[in-house]
Amino acid sequence: MASKLLNPNAEMVVVCGGDARYQGEAAFEEHILVSVLAGELKVVQAGRTLHCGASDTVLLPKNQPATLIKNPKDGVAYQAVIMKLPTALVRSYYAENVPAVARSASSDVLVYPKNPLLQSLFASLLPYLELQHPLPEKLLAVKIAEVIEILRSLDQNSDGVLADFSEPGKLNLVEFMEANYMFNISLAKFSYLTGRSLTTFKRDFKKAFQLSPQRWLTQKRLALAHYQLAEKKRKPIEVYLEAGFENLAHFSYAFKKHFGYSPNALDKQRKATELTLVAY
Repeated sequence: MASKLLNPNAEMVVVCGGDARYQGEAAFEEHILVSVLAGELKVVQAGRTLHCGASDTVLLPKNQPATLIKNPKDGVAYQAVIMKLPTALVRSYYAENVPAVARSASSDVLVYPKNPLLQSLFASLLPYLELQHPLPEKLLAVKIAEVIEILRSLDQNSDGVLADFSEPGKLNLVEFMEANYMFNISLAKFSYLTGRSLTTFKRDFKKAFQLSPQRWLTQKRLALAHYQLAEKKRKPIEVYLEAGFENLAHFSYAFKKHFGYSPNALDKQRKATELTLVAY
């Protein structure tokens, strides 16, 4: 997501906009807070999809694979303000503000509806983009503390996300990959999220699936796309991002190479069948 200005604070606060569909594979190293100003942000996780509209604020947990798709809505281009929550500052906050009630660690994306506190917060962040020097560390810590206080006051489940400082442990490789293959993240990130070195990940993967990770991922993503096109009657432009492909051209090429016909061929065949049934 491109920043409004290239300045020393762009790592902390970003303004994202545009009319075109956008896809970003997310497995952030730190928590990310997104305030949707206009348009729609579609967050696709394993097992669920969230549609976040204007005035919604979204907390994206670190180390959780997701596909982010931005779309214009009602003729208005997508626009959002994005804030990164540095782990060191979040940890420092919780060292001094231990929750009265311990919350179980959570990987859920949290969505906060329109609220004056959140509106005021993000409005206060925009001027930082105009600064030509980094925000002072003490001021940044104060701002992060303000963010956390607001989120905790709005949803008690916030602590379960924000106060989770654990690193990914060694997971069941087959279960994790079957649940997350559609996210177009690097093999290095897959290995980290499963608690392995890249070398160990590739070795364990080959042993479990009898295929290289790249080939297995491509086959799984194409099978998912084919199902969405043939059974769910969706269009290629609606499918390729959620199936883990970077762009429509690459998806169409890989699909035709694997199945022998283009993704559009399924749509044309379906329409021809519908016309035949109507005529009959």
